[in-house]
Amino acid sequence: MAHRLDGSAGDVLIARLREQTAKIVALEPDVRADRPDAVHQMRVAARRLRSALRTHRRHLAGDHTELENELRRLGRDLGQARDAEVLGERLLAQARELPDGGDRDRVIAELTTWSSREAREGRAATLAALDSQRFRDLLTALTELADNPPLNARATRPAGPELTRILRREHRRTAERLATAEDTPEGPARERALHDARKAAKRARYAGETVGRPARSFTRRMKALQDVLGRHQDAIVARAAVRGLSDGGFGYGVLFGRQVGEAVFARELLPGVWERAGRRPKRIR
Repeated sequence: MAHRLDGSAGDVLIARLREQTAKIVALEPDVRADRPDAVHQMRVAARRLRSALRTHRRHLAGDHTELENELRRLGRDLGQARDAEVLGERLLAQARELPDGGDRDRVIAELTTWSSREAREGRAATLAALDSQRFRDLLTALTELADNPPLNARATRPAGPELTRILRREHRRTAERLATAEDTPEGPARERALHDARKAAKRARYAGETVGRPARSFTRRMKALQDVLGRHQDAIVARAAVRGLSDGGFGYGVLFGRQVGEAVFARELLPGVWERAGRRPKRIR
């Protein structure tokens, strides 16, 4: 069954650029005030803009690589605080489940100190990014692009066929990265390949979001795939953090094993999720 989408491909792109640029601008006061989830929301808006520039590159005149790079840099600066918060909460919650006695209290205390330090450093990096001239220049560039995007002739084509091609291209890219991961021997190389597949699934999901309601089913499937691959990556990152903190004691050993088990479980879930997500995106008209 085909879904309908009126307007041109350029119309869809303009709407996405304006929506996400407005979000970044509106979120700045909330990020500075350290309001809940504000850093995460701004980081996601930066990712969505970068994805839109990349997936719609054939609809824009000129080279926008530098703008993509600045959005990536902003995402990294914001990510330090967000990642520290999520990782700290994860490890502390698991540490509190350790058996009473032994080194449980010591592990909790050490994790609390470590998590607080990481959060402070991440917060400082976030504020430094927002205070920088680079951020002001980025906001100016994004606003100018959203207000007057340099659309080319291809952007005037009907949205349906153009967006169908984008979704199918991003879906193929995700499938290729998953196949690469499947063919890679167990170990760090496969873990990196699965992380690359996660990034591809995320970009495909954002492409579906840009289309909106006609691609809702595709977007849901890509999000489910991204989530299970993200679960795997979170376990890999947490495992590395525990390894760095561990002194060989029982508590850290249990936490390390927990991350290993989480990664294995995520890989076991992956085939079933991909069975649904692997369906070719339907035609949009």
